[in-house]
Amino acid sequence: MGEKRARDLGVNVGNLRAGPNNAITDVEGVRVGHSTIIRGEGPLVVGEGPVRTGVTVVCPREGFTRENPVFAGSHRFNGNGEMTGLEWIREAGALETPMAVTNTHSVGVVRDALVAAEFEQSTEEYWVLPVVAETYDGTLNDINGQHVGPDHLREALANSRSGPVTEGSVGGGTGMICHEFKGGIGTASRRLAEEVGGWTVGALVQANYGKRHMLRVDGAPVGRVLSTERVPSPYEAEDTPPAGTGSIIVILATDAPLLPTQCDRLARRASIGLGRMGGGCDDGSGDIFLAFATGNGGLPGSGLPDPPAPIPLTTIPNEAMTPLFYAAAEATEEAILNALLAAGTVTGRDGITAHGLTADLLLGALDEARSLCARKDGRSTT
Repeated sequence: MGEKRARDLGVNVGNLRAGPNNAITDVEGVRVGHSTIIRGEGPLVVGEGPVRTGVTVVCPREGFTRENPVFAGSHRFNGNGEMTGLEWIREAGALETPMAVTNTHSVGVVRDALVAAEFEQSTEEYWVLPVVAETYDGTLNDINGQHVGPDHLREALANSRSGPVTEGSVGGGTGMICHEFKGGIGTASRRLAEEVGGWTVGALVQANYGKRHMLRVDGAPVGRVLSTERVPSPYEAEDTPPAGTGSIIVILATDAPLLPTQCDRLARRASIGLGRMGGGCDDGSGDIFLAFATGNGGLPGSGLPDPPAPIPLTTIPNEAMTPLFYAAAEATEEAILNALLAAGTVTGRDGITAHGLTADLLLGALDEARSLCARKDGRSTT
């Protein structure tokens, strides 16, 4: 958090106001934690490093999630990726554990560690289907060494906090690349005016997708200005990331009292924020989004011994969803930009370097890109 965030630079994405932390944690009760692994340098030795990876967790409520689940929904914009636990969310519409994001080859160990952590908190016998998502960090990280372990998941859970969220090259985002700059974890939020509900929508992204020339910021084609000739790409083939190396995970949270089908609808709007930044067109990118809503409490956890009973719920009409849709799109867009600005320059395995998108680079490129657009449209820039 701090001077590298988009709003601190005067880059205000969209029209809605941000929450106090401009983070997913502006939704009351939501907590985020990271465990970051950075070790070694030089040539890749599988199993030894260099290591540039980690895990990030999002906890939807204070306390034990199983005892107070949240309604949830999802959207697969492009399916070249993984997010475990989605079939039960699609079926039952409830999220019952914390979520985690990590690298592609660590999904299994993180999922198993979430299961173990769940039963460390409870003496009840039941089953769990944790949500764990991934993006590929093998360009910078010894991904086949599978360096993320159960202790890292526990560390991320222990570190989970409300308030400001650390962004960039941390947790699951440590080794990620976005638009051929260094990518990673980013977050943002939007708070609606009281006359349209006063609810908050927060986004957290693990951004690891995209070609340089496609990058747009606040509508301006800054990726054309900041070409790979000007700021080198981490990939050997210019503007051609290897197949399967893309992906973005988006987690949306809101305190609006949404039902599961409305969470599905909200999750789809992350696609708009991704598209505004210049993503969403690659076959090799796993673009998977999950939205959860904390506005209803008292939901029972699946498999727990409590007898079934009617549950009073509140919701909003679909006609009231429009402001939430705008909020989800804007928060996703700004979260990606915050991830880029916070990431810094990282050198990983085999000396491969992913350069950071600095404030100076961005602001200069914005001016240049807007001037190019104005000249193209025949407008004066003076």
